Amino acid sequence: MITPKFSSVPHSFHTELKKRVREYFEEVGKSTTGNYNLFIKAILLMAAFVFVYIHLIFFTPSIAWAIAECVLLGGIVAAIGFNVMHDGAHGSFSKFKWINSVAAFSLNILGGNSFMWNVKHNVIHHSYTNVEGVDDDIDLQPWMRMSGAQKRYRFHKYQHVYFWLLYSLFYLFWIFVLDFQKYFKRKIGNIPLKKMKWKDHLVFWGFKAVHYFLFIGIPIYKLGFMDWMIGFLIFTSVAGLVLSLVFQLAHTVEHTSFPSANTMDGKMEDEWAVHQLKTTANFATKNKLVSWLVGGLNFQIEHHLFPKISHIHYPAISSIIKKACLEYGLVYIEYKRVHHAVASHVSFLRKMGKH
Repeated sequence: MITPKFSSVPHSFHTELKKRVREYFEEVGKSTTGNYNLFIKAILLMAAFVFVYIHLIFFTPSIAWAIAECVLLGGIVAAIGFNVMHDGAHGSFSKFKWINSVAAFSLNILGGNSFMWNVKHNVIHHSYTNVEGVDDDIDLQPWMRMSGAQKRYRFHKYQHVYFWLLYSLFYLFWIFVLDFQKYFKRKIGNIPLKKMKWKDHLVFWGFKAVHYFLFIGIPIYKLGFMDWMIGFLIFTSVAGLVLSLVFQLAHTVEHTSFPSANTMDGKMEDEWAVHQLKTTANFATKNKLVSWLVGGLNFQIEHHLFPKISHIHYPAISSIIKKACLEYGLVYIEYKRVHHAVASHVSFLRKMGKH
């Protein structure tokens, strides 16, 4: 397939945005990376993860407490992914490269693989958001139809109902199936996977083994198979549902677009930054608790336009982007509350399932 190419204009919207955001950071005298607030949050989340894991496995709480802690552990894992791993993978967690690498590497402990994530998310998804056949994030076939270009099956008319179950299985499927598919197929969707070095292979297999030892081997040995299985399913279901919802609310809602490249030359209609605006949505940006928990990913527009800026700065630069959108006549898609975005996602899935 032809790799999509975005339009080039003399004085692009993206150029103007970068200029204004750069001037903002120069004026306030702040670094674009994380600060002590982010580092404290990261320490709190990591400490909470270790504490809950140890208490669950080695101190065997009562059934009610165990279930509550499994739910909590799933939420903590998702929060670490949003706040620590995600910023680290984009190089925005710290001004020090090695700290970013450590933050990004946390994904390997949690069951994923940082190499696969970098190619899938940083390279493909951020470059070609919502482009059918390229963006692997909207390829949930045959189970779900996420764009008008995808084939529709009869059971898709119920996808707005059963998506809750599929999203809950996402984390489980990711750590046991999806990474291995990419590894052996040497492709992410239709895009060839860049060549892995020997150390990438070592990290892939080594940390898959570490994760299975920590989350399967030790718990089964200490708790028994049945107790482990119930707790593991609760934990992974919560993590999967939270991770899936946050990322899907950012791109697969009623008002986002799914542009296609010209089949002859691969050219896209818009310049890259305008494409990001049309394919991305914000939600609940005034809710500080939501912003804290999801690592600013409710400011998805700001993140897609400036992925190398830490999420702690998104509230500040959002006003700059909104003003520029008004001046350029561009739509800034935003849902005021989480349930508004969820309702829009459900409506989108219903539409994709019927037409």
